[in-house]
Amino acid sequence: MKGDRKRAFNKMWYTQHQWLEYSVSRDSAYCFPCRHFSLPGIQETSFTSSLGYSNWKKAMYKDGGFRGHEKSENHVNAMIAWNEHKKRILTDTSMLNALDKKHQEVVEQNRTYIKTVAEVLFFTATQNISQRGHLETDASTKKGNFLGIMDLIAKHSPLIDKKLKAVGNAKYTSNTIQNEILECLSDMVRESIISEVKENKYFSIIVDETRDLKKKEQLSLVLRYYYNGAVHESFLDFKQATELDAEGLTQKIIQCLETYGLEYRSNLVGQGYDGASVMSGRHSGVAARIKAKTNHAFYVHCNAHCLNLVLVDSTKSVPESETFFCLLQKLYVYMSGSYVHQKWLSVQKEMYQGAPRELQRLSDTRWASRYQACKNIKDRLPAVLRVLHDIDVENRGERSVEARGLLAQLDLTFIGTLVIFSKVLGEAKFLADMLQSTSLDLAKAVDLVEAFQDTLQDLRSDSSFDEIWKDTVDTGKQCNVAVETVVKRPQKISSRLSGSIVESTVGQRRCKEGDMELFRSGIFFPILDCLSGEMQRRFSKSNCSIMQGIQALNPKSRNFLDEETIFSFARIYECDTDDIKHELHQVRRVLERKFQTGIELSSLLEFTIFLEPFKEVFYQLFRLCCIAVALPVSSASCERSFSALKLIKTHLRTTMTDDRLSNLGVLSIEVRRAKCLDLDDFVRRFASHHRNRRIQLF
Repeated sequence: MKGDRKRAFNKMWYTQHQWLEYSVSRDSAYCFPCRHFSLPGIQETSFTSSLGYSNWKKAMYKDGGFRGHEKSENHVNAMIAWNEHKKRILTDTSMLNALDKKHQEVVEQNRTYIKTVAEVLFFTATQNISQRGHLETDASTKKGNFLGIMDLIAKHSPLIDKKLKAVGNAKYTSNTIQNEILECLSDMVRESIISEVKENKYFSIIVDETRDLKKKEQLSLVLRYYYNGAVHESFLDFKQATELDAEGLTQKIIQCLETYGLEYRSNLVGQGYDGASVMSGRHSGVAARIKAKTNHAFYVHCNAHCLNLVLVDSTKSVPESETFFCLLQKLYVYMSGSYVHQKWLSVQKEMYQGAPRELQRLSDTRWASRYQACKNIKDRLPAVLRVLHDIDVENRGERSVEARGLLAQLDLTFIGTLVIFSKVLGEAKFLADMLQSTSLDLAKAVDLVEAFQDTLQDLRSDSSFDEIWKDTVDTGKQCNVAVETVVKRPQKISSRLSGSIVESTVGQRRCKEGDMELFRSGIFFPILDCLSGEMQRRFSKSNCSIMQGIQALNPKSRNFLDEETIFSFARIYECDTDDIKHELHQVRRVLERKFQTGIELSSLLEFTIFLEPFKEVFYQLFRLCCIAVALPVSSASCERSFSALKLIKTHLRTTMTDDRLSNLGVLSIEVRRAKCLDLDDFVRRFASHHRNRRIQLF
């Protein structure tokens, strides 16, 4: 006690004695190093006992208290051990920090390297060029595109050069690692597509099949769906079709949908195939089998394919048109000969300005593309006739004989047929190009088909024929082809043969010079009539409830928002008609206010985009619109994927596996989506999937 004040522990003692520690509960002081770092068997003191030191009066004595304890031998030894311990901790922490820093540096270098490898593979995949070479050893001068590009990058990057020259097998350039990287990249693209499909819920499948250079039947699967204000047709996969019957193809398609977690039983609303019987069979085709497994998978025959069949069948129905296209092909083959082709180019340079044109080969699968062949012949017909005439007068054996035969057939009938098909195929090509658009919906497709049918009807008029005949005569005069009939002296008939002579050929419909009426009735009308009849037969599905319902959602249709039509459409897809009735009433009022502002809707897609902000209010109507725009129009996206397939699997790359082909196809076809991939996300995915770890990425 100091006066009436009780003595206590002073916190300032901590700064004077670093070994000191204090217990509040026991009001006692202790020595930390003596308690923890004393040698075994040392006698206990007040600073190490459980009671501790609490004689505060003598705490700061010179020879006692804290100072006296500091002079003891046991305390000195404990302090030495404590200081050594602290030094050891600091040293170990520095080593750990140094190791961790080195680890992070190695990881960052490895991540940069693996990203570079992935980017090179991605570049070669999107450019449809091969990755591997025939001989990929270090001594080889042609290692392939992948290793060649890596070596080129190594010249400008010491890090890449160091990794590629490292001893061992951690270069990550083998074909196995390439397959793993391509699989990771393509899976990221597929997951992006699947997430969009699942967000919108409703989708259609478009499937077609082709044979690759390895004689394998490859099945192309494309998904069509509405997402974020646009219609998407996204390529998903190439699958080898080992069984080509309806059951085998159906199982392959269903298996693919299940692999990617797509709910096809309730959300698959449409199917798009070509007209092959195995796909479109009414009772046991692929479309019928998938329809039996799902609730609403409506089958749509590829409209572009239907248009092609219209042109094929109508052409074969008119002998003159079939002969015309055979003659076009003969001209192409003849003009492609080395000697004739050189003469063809020189004559064009002499007669026309600009670059010479080439005659087009006729396509058997894309008849609308024959428009360009007709156009080139029509524009360069004088040059064609001159080439044939020059070769004819050369008298060079078989070449001159063929020229003479072709020249004899390029008469007024040929020119007239050429003018007709130049006009008709020009309209058909526009329709074919529109039908192959990924953003086109069935409502717009019906409008375009009807517009083409109206065009055919307009062509079948006297005024249109007069224009075509005038163009035919003008072209004939320009080419020095006879356009007027030469009056000949009538043949004198023997009186003994009177009544037995037929002066005209039986069944001959080829018109003579200037015989306009025979051309009109024998060629012009039959071609247009066959086209119109085939169009009516091939495109007659517009009368079904689904097509009528889609038209009722088209703002330009006469039946726009017609209740009965939409109700029939809604029942097919199990929508609540009571809710739709109320929604139709409200949406009409909203549209009236929108139209008053001068804004109009022109297509089903625009109407769907208009409803999207109000999809919670117009739930059933927006659902029907999403279904309508998701229904396929054509299988052109599959055809485009086959073009990519031919670029990927060339004659020198036929040994690639089906998985590698599919992954390369996804990156090549969905290139815009693939370019948006996050490479950091790729590294995380690759690190988690790649089990044989020889490179640290985390």
